[in-house]
Amino acid sequence: MDFQPFDENFSLKDKIALVTGAGAGIGEAISLMFARKGADIVAVDLNAAAAGTVAEKIRQTGRRALVQVGDITKDGVIPPMVTAAVKEFGRIDILVNCAGIAILDDAENLSAEGWNKTIAVNLSASFFMAQAVGRQMIQQKRGKIINMASQGGVIALDKHIAYNSSKAAIIMLTKILACEWAEFNIQVNAISPTVILTELGKKAWAGEVGEAMKKKIPARRFGYPEEVAASAVYLASEAANLVTGANLVIDGGYSIQ
Repeated sequence: MDFQPFDENFSLKDKIALVTGAGAGIGEAISLMFARKGADIVAVDLNAAAAGTVAEKIRQTGRRALVQVGDITKDGVIPPMVTAAVKEFGRIDILVNCAGIAILDDAENLSAEGWNKTIAVNLSASFFMAQAVGRQMIQQKRGKIINMASQGGVIALDKHIAYNSSKAAIIMLTKILACEWAEFNIQVNAISPTVILTELGKKAWAGEVGEAMKKKIPARRFGYPEEVAASAVYLASEAANLVTGANLVIDGGYSIQ
């Protein structure tokens, strides 16, 4: 496709975005920023109350919201969500795979349950959601998919064997989908943040452990959900039509050392 003029304000006006993990943290920040940029949101989350609260915030911006509640690691859960989204809005322009989990332990002590759950949530659910939405986007001959990876996908971190492995796989999954689906005008990219100060992030990295980690980051600070959301806005916008298979690292320089 040849160059097409785009809105330099990175508008998402009248786009339809499906966001997993929309009920809290980065997923919530992305959902709300997308709505402020003009998108309607399909808010997918395991927590019905959290998804409902985010949907109300979206509607307060003047945009539409559809809540889809379920465990996307379970067989048969994802296809009806995608069907419902298309029935409600007619299409899906953007997918953000943001649902995730972190179960941390030494490699010699991590349980099979911890490993399997991490891979199921972070990797398998992201793939099967991308597959289901991707089939719709192939029919549409256009779409944007953004997968949430991590700085842990490109560097080693102590006690992160399952988490980092899942995120490294997300980066490769992103590249392969980008390669296979470019002919359908579908762009697939990943975002890899450092520690982000969501409510869970604030608790996990409070005190001395957080201060020690900040000293390893050239920018000497952690990130905020809105900073990740802003990057997602760019990748979801028409301004990023030539960007595919990329992994946008947002880590204050941690991984360049």
